[in-house]
Formats: sequence, C-alpha cells, structure tokens
Amino acid sequence: MSAKAISEQTGKEFLYKYICTSAAVQNRFCYASVTPETDWDRLTQEHPWLRTERLVVKPDQLIKRRGKLGLVGINLDLQEVQEWLKSHLMSETSVGKAKGVLKNFLIEPFVPHIQEEEFYVCIYATREGDHVLFHHEGGVEVGDVDAKAQRLMIAVDDKLSEDQVKEQLLTHVPDDKKEVLASFIVGLFNLYEDLYFTYLEINPLVVTQDGVYILDMAAKIDATADYICKAKWGDVEFPPPFGREAYPEEAYIADLDAKSGASLKLTLLNPRGRIWTMVAGGGASVVYSDTICDLGGVDELANYGEYSGAPSEQQTYDYAKTILSLMTREKHPQGKVLIIGGSIANFTNVAATFKGIVRAIKDYLGPLKEHEVTIFVRRGGPNYQEGLRVMGEVGKTTGIPIHVFGTETHMTAIVGMALGHRPIPNQPPMDAHTANFLLNTSNSAKTPAATRTASFSEARTSNDATPAKKSKAGLPAGTQSRHSPLHRFLSAGLHMYSYTSAYSPVSPSKATTLFRKHTKAIVWGMQTRAVQGMLDFDYVCSRDEPSVAAMVYPFTGDHKQKFYWGHKEILLPVYKNMADAMKKHSEVDVLISFASLRSAFDSTVEAMQYSQIHTIAIIAEGIPEAQTRKIIKMADEKGVTIIGPATVGGIKPGCFKIGNTGGMLDNILASKLYRPGSVAYVSRSGGMSNELNNIISRTTDGVYEGVAIGGDRYPGSTFMDHVLRYQDTPGIKMIVVLGEIGGTEEYKICHGIREGRITKPVVCWCIGTCATMFASEVQFGHAGACANQASETAIAKNQALRDAGAYVPKSFDELGDVIRTVYDELVANGTIIPAQEVPPPTVPMDYSWARELGLIRKPASFMTSICDERGQELIYAGMPITEVFKEEMGLGGVLGLLWFQRRLPRYACQFIEMCLMVTADHGPAVSGAHNTIVCARAGKDLISSLTSGLLTIGDRFGGALDAAAKQFSKAFDSGMLPMEFVNKMKKDGKLIMGIGHRVKSINNPDMRVQILKDFVKQHFPSTQLLDYALDVEKITTSKKPNLILNVDGFIGVAFVDLLRTCGGFTRDEADEFVEIGALNGIFVLGRSMGFIGHYLDQKRLKQGLYRHPWDDISYVLPEHMSM
Repeated sequence: MSAKAISEQTGKEFLYKYICTSAAVQNRFCYASVTPETDWDRLTQEHPWLRTERLVVKPDQLIKRRGKLGLVGINLDLQEVQEWLKSHLMSETSVGKAKGVLKNFLIEPFVPHIQEEEFYVCIYATREGDHVLFHHEGGVEVGDVDAKAQRLMIAVDDKLSEDQVKEQLLTHVPDDKKEVLASFIVGLFNLYEDLYFTYLEINPLVVTQDGVYILDMAAKIDATADYICKAKWGDVEFPPPFGREAYPEEAYIADLDAKSGASLKLTLLNPRGRIWTMVAGGGASVVYSDTICDLGGVDELANYGEYSGAPSEQQTYDYAKTILSLMTREKHPQGKVLIIGGSIANFTNVAATFKGIVRAIKDYLGPLKEHEVTIFVRRGGPNYQEGLRVMGEVGKTTGIPIHVFGTETHMTAIVGMALGHRPIPNQPPMDAHTANFLLNTSNSAKTPAATRTASFSEARTSNDATPAKKSKAGLPAGTQSRHSPLHRFLSAGLHMYSYTSAYSPVSPSKATTLFRKHTKAIVWGMQTRAVQGMLDFDYVCSRDEPSVAAMVYPFTGDHKQKFYWGHKEILLPVYKNMADAMKKHSEVDVLISFASLRSAFDSTVEAMQYSQIHTIAIIAEGIPEAQTRKIIKMADEKGVTIIGPATVGGIKPGCFKIGNTGGMLDNILASKLYRPGSVAYVSRSGGMSNELNNIISRTTDGVYEGVAIGGDRYPGSTFMDHVLRYQDTPGIKMIVVLGEIGGTEEYKICHGIREGRITKPVVCWCIGTCATMFASEVQFGHAGACANQASETAIAKNQALRDAGAYVPKSFDELGDVIRTVYDELVANGTIIPAQEVPPPTVPMDYSWARELGLIRKPASFMTSICDERGQELIYAGMPITEVFKEEMGLGGVLGLLWFQRRLPRYACQFIEMCLMVTADHGPAVSGAHNTIVCARAGKDLISSLTSGLLTIGDRFGGALDAAAKQFSKAFDSGMLPMEFVNKMKKDGKLIMGIGHRVKSINNPDMRVQILKDFVKQHFPSTQLLDYALDVEKITTSKKPNLILNVDGFIGVAFVDLLRTCGGFTRDEADEFVEIGALNGIFVLGRSMGFIGHYLDQKRLKQGLYRHPWDDISYVLPEHMSM
C-alpha cells in the first residue's frame, strides 16, 4: 500500500517542523497526547501550558467529522478536560458502520476566533497533478466542499505561486488576509510535495491578527517514499482505521514484509470468525474475499491478507504459522475452515511455498484437530503439481481434512465448497504433470511458423469489427439515469479528459501495436530466469530469433551471459551502460525494467532519452507515486507506452512476452499462449492476468493479447489506453477487463461504449465488491485498491458498466461462463471462425527444473552433514543459528556441532574453549610463529603468512595430539602396564608422543597443563586414559625431569576420555574421530589465533624484511672446498 493515513499529531508535527512560509504559524508543537496509561503529573511537567491555557480535547484515531459526532471538548481548563475524558476515554462509540474504543486523544490550546476567520484548505493527488481546494468558509458546517470550493490543479512538476493562489483561490477572502493565506498555502503545498503527502486537509484553518492556526488536520503520506523521507519522517506509526484494533500479529507480518522482497500482508477483521484465508496474490486475495462475502460469509470472515512475489519456504512458514496461531485460539461451534487459495502464479515456486505451509500445519496439528479445521486448497503455477501432492499427502497422514484442487478447478470454487454451497468432488480431475507438456509428444519437431502469424481465428474479411450492441440493462444505448454512478462521475467535475483527446485512437505518438513477431527488447537487471522464460516462449512460438537482444546491468562490466535457444546454447551481451546497449542494438524498441524500486525511476527516465524505445515495462512494486506521475508525464510527452509499475507485464501469444508473464512453459502450453486467439484482456493484477489466460483458454479460442497494468494508484498506462488499442486491432474480436475497487478509470470505458468509440463486446468485472460490507476500511493488496468515494467502489463501477452495455457477470465465479456465452455468440454469427489447432515445437526442460520436479536424478558432487545455508537461516548440524545464540552455546558448542555433529555437555564445551585458549600461542620462537613472522616481514598478506606458519605443524611441532591419543589409547586398551608401555617404546626406538618439553620440567611445571588438569579432574565423569598417561609421566620424569606430559599430550588423552565418557559417542565413533585427525584440529584452530596475532603485530610495528644474521649460521663446507 502506498497512501497511508497518519495521525493528526504526526501530521501537525511534520507541518510545524518543515513548513517554510512568511505566515506566522502559531501554537507550534503545542499538543499533548493522552492514552489510558498517561501520567498526568508527568504530562503537565512536559507541557506546562496545560495548566494555564484554555484547552480543546479530541480523539486522534482517524475519525472524520468529530465535531458533529460530539467528540470534541472545547474551551475547557485542565480539570474540565480530565472530567471530559472520564466519560470518553476507553468508551465504545460508533462512527458509521464502524464500532470502536476511544483510546488516543489530543489536547491543544483553545484558539478564540470568529466564524469569518475560519477557512478550508485541502491538497490531494490525482494522476494529472495535485489539486488545491480552498473555501472561504471553514469549520464543522463547511458542507460539500467538492461543489463549493475554489479549485486549482497544479500539473506534475509544476510549481504553485502566490499570485496563482490569490487570483484563483482567494477571490472571496478579505484583502487583509490574502497575503498571509497565499504565503501559507504555497508553503503548505511545498511541504506536501517535499514530504510526499498524498492528501492533506486542514479544516478549519484559522487566520487572526496574530497569525495562522491549524485547528484540525487530516493527512496521508506515500509510505513507499520511506527510503527518501526517512530522515524527516523518522519512524512513522500508521494507525489502523477506526473500528479495527492494531494486532501484534499484523505488526509481525508487516515487519516480515519490510525485510523481504516478497509481499506479505495481514489484516484481522474478526479474530473470532470461522472462515480464514491464506491467499497468494494481491488480486486473488480480493477475489476470494469477494466470493466469501457474496456467499454470505462476511460476518465470519476472520482476516484479509496475501503472500506473493515468490516468498521463500521459511517466509511462507512464518506467515502460515501466524495464521494458524490466530485461528486456533478460540473454538467455533461449527468448526473452522481455512481457504488456501490463489491464482496461477507467474514465477512463484508453488511447491516451495506449500512446503512452508505444510511445516506450519504439522506444527499446529493438535490445535487444528481440536478446533475442527477443514482446509481447502486451490493453486496453479510453477511446480504446482508437486505442491498439491505435498499438501494432499499431509492430509492423508495427519487426518486433517484437506481438499486439494489445481487449475482444472475454477479459482473460487473452493469457497463454495468450504461454505457448503457446492459439493466437494471425491477425486477432482488433475491436469497433466509439468513434465508431460515439455516432453516431445508429437512427431513434428517444429510447427510451420506460417500457421500462427495471424490470429488463431480466421475472421471474415468483410467484417473487421463487431457492430455496437444494444444495452443489456434495459436502457437504450446513449441514455443514462441521472442517479447512476456513471452520471454522477461525469457530472462531478473529476477532471476526466475530453472525449476528443481521450477517445481518439491512442495518441498519434503512441503505437497501437506494442509487440510484433520480430519485436526486440533490452532487459534491465540480471534476471536470467525471466530472460530464459522469454527465450523459451519465443522458441515455442516459432520465432526466428530471440526477443531479448541484450541485458543492462550496471554492477558488472560488459560480458556475455549464456542462455538456451531450444536445445542450443547461445550468448547474450550484458552491458554496464544503457547507452552502449542502445547504440549497439538500434532494432530494440522495448525495455523491460527489473530495476529495484529505488533505481527504477532513474533507469526509466534514462531509457526515455532514446527515441528508439516505444514501450517500457516497469516490474518493481513500491515506487513512490510522485515519481510514477513524473514518468507518466514524460512518457506522454515522448509517446512512450508504460506498462506498470508493480506489474508482471503482458503477453502477446505467438509474438512476445514480458519477463515472467504467463508463468512457466507448462502454463504457456496449457493456456495455448504460443499462438494468438481472438480475445484480448487487461487487468491490474499479474497473478489474475494468468488466471484470465487459463479461463479464456478454457472458454474461447484463446488470448490475442493481455496486459497487466499494475496495482499502483497511477499505472503508467490505463485500462482505456489498452481497450482502445484492442478496439483498433482487427484480430481482436472481444475484450475482457478485470477492474478493481479504487479509481474511476472504468467509467471511461462506460463512456466509450456509450459514445460508440468501443464497439466490440466488452466483458468486465471489478473486484473488491466486499469492501462495502466491512465495518472499517480495508486496504487491499494493491496500492490502488481502496475507494475514497462511493463512485470508486467495485459495486458502483460494475453497475455503471452493466448500465452502459458491457457484459457484467453477477460475480467472479460466473466470469468464465459470461466469456463463454459471448464467445459462442461471436462464433455463431460468424465473427469468429475457430481454426485448427497446431501443436507447438518441443522445448527441452532445464536440468535444474527437471531435478526440482523429480524427473531425473544425479549423484551429488559433494555431500555435507554439518551445515545448511539454503533456508531462511543458517543451520549447524540441524540447529538453527538463532537457537545457537539463544542457548548461549559459545564457541565450544559450535565446534561440537560442526566437528562432532553433537550438542556436547556444557563442561565439554568449556574444555574445548580452554584448549583453544591454552594453545593460542607460545611465543615467537616456535617454528610456526617464526615462519609467520618471516612471511609477514617479507610483505606477504595475512593468508599467506598464516599458511606458512600452519605448514610447520606436524609430529615435531604441535601435531602430537593425535599421535599421543593413538599411542596411549592403544597401550591402555591392550592392557599394557605403564612400565611395559615405556619399555616397549624404548625397545622399538620410538618416542612417546606427548611426552617431553624443551623448557618445562617436573620442577618447573607447565601451568597450562595444570589448569586443564584441575578442570578435567573436577568435571569429567571418568579420566582413565589421563590417569594412565600420568602414571607414564611418573616413570619418564624419574629418568629425566623434562620428560613431562606436555600440553599436546594432555589434550590428546583428555579428549579421548571426553569422547568415550560424555555419553554422546559410541566407542567406535570416539576412536574414529581420533583416527581422522580431529584432535590436531584443536591445536590448528587455537594456534591460528596466535599466528594471526604475530602477523598483525609485525605489520603494526612496521618491521622490514627479515634476513638471518651470519653469526647465527654455522657454515660447514667440505674440506677440499674450504678457503
């Protein structure tokens, strides 16, 4: 969502901080917020004016017309304010259909004034620019300002001047107030632009001799501009609409959404409801809510929400467990239903998301059964068959009733099943597996291209367009009830452009045909999967050449990227600079931008500098509306068609597809998108556009062209832009429009039908009919899906379209039936003559996707059992990294997980850490440290110097841990007495590893060994091998005092005791770890710390190249060569 309402306090804080005007703005920052937790003593200390001023108190919870509702206390002292709040704070009140509790209040100084000093000012955004409304009579009784106020429209990128304000807005204002008001309004407009407001209303604005007072204020800001305005906004809290509580779960999902590239939304409507939804897609989520409400489930609908944009398995799991947690808190006498629905995904891996949902279901298995939850699933898209299989399997194994359906079932049919309005099929027919589409099932390797160059349907040459049809709603074409939504829209002065400009064929500078068989595109962004999808589509459409000429990616140098064209590998150029790509590929006229929301504006503006570009698709969601409007203005000036932002793109079967539109090849083939049909569509939603592909392919001869214009409030191109293109395209015989709540664009289609500009049959349905049934305002998944007035509701628009003569179903459920009826009529009257179906060429499946589908298997090159980084968080030996820190396992615990695949006891972890500490360093004289120092002084880097030191570790230096453990273990396990062991080693002429030290002795003990011995004796359950080694030490030191058990030997034997007695290993496992060198790893890891220390020390001391002195070298040459 982009435009979000802010509290009055937040709005005034922005205004007081940042407005720049010569008008004296009074009472700056004089407001105090009161909640049930307010400490009045502290509040009066922070705001001493509360004790001295007369006051006004009012709720600050997005409530309109507070004065008329009796919710404002005026001209009170502090004690009277407190008394007033006793009867209002935490009281329940009704505002329209919404019922809520008053929790937040605002106290401000009372401003004495007369009625003539009250004014009204409002600024709001539209597609063409920003409208400033001003009325010289403000206050509670201002009335219908739309009809009464003076109005000034400031076009995008234009500035507002004081002269304009005086001449066009202040005509009824006394002369002595014009200067102040003009300066204030200009300053307010500049503030509105700078802080990315989308709506700002002050009523009343009071102007006295002392200056300007902002009494009441309502505002919305463009939340997508947070990355631009963060420094000025700070952390903005967006309060929920009155009547709806702010739940912590909503905040949790909002936080997940903010941290993810996917879209995750959740709004709780009725936590006690029995109908819960978990829907994929912004448009689909609205359609499911509509259908639930149409079937009488509005009072039981618990939530609205969506997950889309390819969330990961972990993100979907987090989202699903939140829903399941909420729905299993209170029982319902009829049990509960969970509708896991969605349209046909374009690029989301359905199996991956469903695996996340299945994990959540398994976690909540008990509560789901206890609350008698029944689950209904319908989904399509990449790998959906595997997703449905996994979902069905969990139903069979857990006993939870789960009914699973794919694309063979109408999208919203499961709602009727869940609510008992239609029977549940026992075994629904399943579409073929993805693989079946992609394996060669025909003998023809390639379909002759000539069979699919024109429309799939053979139209009569004598009739290129369908005659205008008569109204189906009982009104003659060209007449309109004065009480209809369309009439109200046309008479409301909502700046609908004139008939001549709006309904002439698409502006002469813009192309009617956006894509042809030979269209070439440049893709901005390293979106290799989307590009490969485009190339596969090109191949299956029998194009001669790929539609992608090049890619632009500013973050690397120029290079080539490998792709597949059919079974062959090809290289596509990737350029760092757009200028180079445009210069070298002059045939390109389409840019597909996968730039992020932060860079999309700049890259689009840059692209429009090149006259060869006629069409730009902007995929990014969340571009600030002010930037989008600038793009639209520039595109109109340059004759460029913009598709998006916030879109998946569009598709022209047999010719061209944008990015991920249409999904994977199985859906391309199933929906017959490899050749043109006779039906063109336009929708806002990307996911719903793919659903339209499915519906149209099942009810007609297929799609001729389809565009998803995007879900933002101001899409780069409108419904009407594309409907007019379709009207002027001979191959298109009927048009389908999937409109949406919010905006008034659909009324232009009504007008076009009435005026005869649109003569082809138009089937239209506006989603969002449920909005008027909710008690409080709900912002749906798309930024533009919110009605700001009655004419913007889906119900009003559907009625207007019906009255104008469009084919409008009773619900989305019936959309396919209406499309089929209209198509059959066109076939019956000869307008459409279906052609013979021709199979497309076979496209080899990518190896990675074939593996994903389980069609092939290949031995892995590597195996690992200690770590997995593929999920939402890193996992060490099965333990998530968050748990590692939560349990405070420390370095020893992590080493236990990664080296031994065990969660070791606390004492074992401490012992490991102690070993690392005592082996960290032993001075610069030892061979490893010496080598490290020499390398560092030779100018080598850290890695080289560290490696040089590590390479000295072996039996003679530091590597005795393993050897000592093996020798002592073998002797002890064979039953050899310590004396026998010493004698045998002497007889064999072998050193006892771990015995002996150059400096330390029985009389000068090594304190490192003493520290470790004290700990081991205190904490280890058994120390049999250590005791054996100490007995050996007694024998060796009796012969020579420095033949002590050194630190290497001690760690070696103590570690064997640890492995054998801690309870985590079998005897064989313990011996195996000794055999494979795990113990030497302790010395290597510990001593690496010391070596790095020596390296850093030499660099810090700036030591020069080391050369060993001659006097420390004994030169011993053969006699006959001596001087």
